[in-house]
Parts: sequence; C-alpha cells; structure tokens
Amino acid sequence: MNVFFFLFFFVLVFFSPAPWLTLAAARCATVTTTKTYQRCMILPTQQASIAWTFYPHNATLDLAFTGTFISPSGWVAWGINPNSPEMTGTRALVAFSDPNSGRLVVLPYLLDPSVKLQRAPLLSQPLDIHLLSSAAFLSGGSRAASVRDGVSVQIFATLKLVPNKTKIHHVWNRGLYVQGYSPTIHPTTINDLSSVATIDVMSGAAAGGPTNVQVLKSVHAVLNSVSWGILLPMGALGARYLRQVQSIGPSWFYAHAATQLTAILIGTVGFAIGIRLGELSPGVVYGLHRKLGVATFCLGSLQTMALLFRPKTTHKFRKYWKSYHHFVGYACVVLGVVNVFQGFEVMGLGLSYAKLGYCLVLSTWIGVCIALEVNSWVVFCRKAKEEKMRREGMVGGYEKGSGSH
Repeated sequence: MNVFFFLFFFVLVFFSPAPWLTLAAARCATVTTTKTYQRCMILPTQQASIAWTFYPHNATLDLAFTGTFISPSGWVAWGINPNSPEMTGTRALVAFSDPNSGRLVVLPYLLDPSVKLQRAPLLSQPLDIHLLSSAAFLSGGSRAASVRDGVSVQIFATLKLVPNKTKIHHVWNRGLYVQGYSPTIHPTTINDLSSVATIDVMSGAAAGGPTNVQVLKSVHAVLNSVSWGILLPMGALGARYLRQVQSIGPSWFYAHAATQLTAILIGTVGFAIGIRLGELSPGVVYGLHRKLGVATFCLGSLQTMALLFRPKTTHKFRKYWKSYHHFVGYACVVLGVVNVFQGFEVMGLGLSYAKLGYCLVLSTWIGVCIALEVNSWVVFCRKAKEEKMRREGMVGGYEKGSGSH
C-alpha cells in the first residue's frame, strides 16, 4: 500500500493545478507599461492574467489583459460575455499582426453562433457594449515589434458596465493563423476550451463553477493515470515474471489479483468522473480519448468477470481461458497506456513534466521487462541444453551398455 500511495502522490503532484505551479507559469502584476491598476489576477489557463481598476461611482472598468502568441501569424483575444460564461456571444478584442503593415492591431469582433459552427469567417464589427477605448502592445510597450511565437501581448480596454453589475464573464483565447483580417479557429485542447472565468471586479473574487470542473478534470486525470497507466501494467508484469520465482509460491497470484482489482476499482471511479465531465461540457467532445477510454474500461470489466469463470487447472478448457485472459489483459494494458498519453494531449500537457515523469516510469519498466525477458530466455536455453545432454547421456549409456553385453 505504501507503493500505491507513493505512485498516487507522484501523479497528483504533476497533474494537479497546484498554486505554486500556476504562479511559476504566470505572474500577475498591477503595473503595466502604460498604467498602474488596483487589482490583478492569474487566469487559470494559457499563462494569461488580467489587471484592472473599477470605478464604482460611474461603473467604469479599466482593464489590461496579458496573453502570449503561439504563432508569428497568430492572434490573441480577450473579451466579455454579458450573458453567460462561454465563447458564443462574447464581445472580443483580438490582437494580431496587420497583414499589410506588419504592425500590431486590435479589432473588435462579435462571436455569434455561426462562428462556433464555422459557417462564415469571423469579421470585425462594432460592439454593442460601451467600449470607451482599446489598444494593444507587445512586451516592452512596442506596437511595431514583430510578432513571434511566445511573445507576450497586452490588450487594454476601458468600458462602462451595467450599473450594479460587477460580476463579469471573461473569455480569452489564442490561435495559430489570421486569414486577412479574419482570425481562424483556435486549438481544441482542454486549456483552449476552458478559458473562461467569472470575476467580481469589485471584490476581486472568482466564481467557483469553472474551478469545480477543473478540479474534476484533475481528479479524473490522476485516477486514470494511476489505475490504467501505472497499476494495471505493474500487475501484468508481476504476473508474468513473479510466477517464475518458485520460492514465493502462490503469493504472486494474490499480489497480481490485488493489484489488478485495485486498478479496476480506481479506474471505474475515474471513468465515472469522465462521464460526468462529458455531461458538464456539452459540445466538447474528445472522440479518440473517449473511444479509447470506453474500450479500456470494457476490457477491464471483462477481465474482472473472467475471474468468476476461471476453470480449475485440470479442466480441459483451462488453456482456452488462459489464452483469453492473456490476450484481453495485454490489450487492456496497451490501450490504457495509449489513452494516458492521449489524455496528456487533451489536457494540453504534451510538453509537461507530468508526461516526462510518466515516460521515465514507463521506460524504466520497459527496460526491466527486456532484462527479465533476456534472463528468461537464457534460463530456458540453459535448461533445454541440460535436458538435451541428459537425454543424450541416457541414450549413449544404453548403447554402450548394450555393446559391452
């Protein structure tokens, strides 16, 4: 159990959106290149942040959003949604490099439902909110500097809010390309699909709804990584190599069964959380990740049910059951590991320390497997040679005895 706890803690540290990891990735500051603000906040995705000053006497919000480009020909956007915390209906300010002059520009856009369905290109148009002013500058306060991958940009906006309404739905994102003056669709990783936050500009508090979903996503990732990606392969390796150690007797079987049942139980909880996340995120579909998850869960369930129909060692169907058990078990392990890597991509952790740590664990196990397979082959060849020599000695002794006689 201490090993299980260590593995769970290891993956939890890497997967959880811990405050210290967030602070390391992005820092908010109230002082910008042009103004000083009263409050600032780190946004939960894309290493973005905002700083603002709210004037309650006239309901004016002075705001600076900080984001990063992911492509020299890309775009960075910030906006507010007056009705709900989602992309559709957002009044956005999009910053990108002007295709004619190469200078940084910021233009207003209305994200209506046709944009989400990609029925028509996104065109700039005046917004129906009281936007008093807007501007955008690259890091260092320059508008003429060239846009490149990873460069920071600040979008400034001053707008009048509805009186007595201080909770604002902030929406932000970034994309790879701009066709003319029309930003194209952004990537669809979990970070890009969850870049929404509801903030009270008066108190500086963030609403708890999106945070709860993010917590569920982290728990889903941790549970499934520990179960399908760590415990299940570990149980399979134990069954394959520990059974060859005669000194431990049948203990290998009990260790194998306990490990696999624990993995299935934890994986079932993670699978249920995944279904719940699908219900909480209508329209957000990760097709390959979902299919691999369903297939892995079904194979794991079949393996668990197979224990109820396990024949005795002397039964004539025992060999067929063993073939089925090995095939389904290894298929479940392979799909589980593949889906863990797919989960890294879904969560936007393709270049993270979490994936690096998991790759190190997996490569260590592969190395151990290769070493044990080589050792098993050497032992097998040695026993086969000894058996051959024993047979030849017996035959030679018989023939020699017959000649003497």
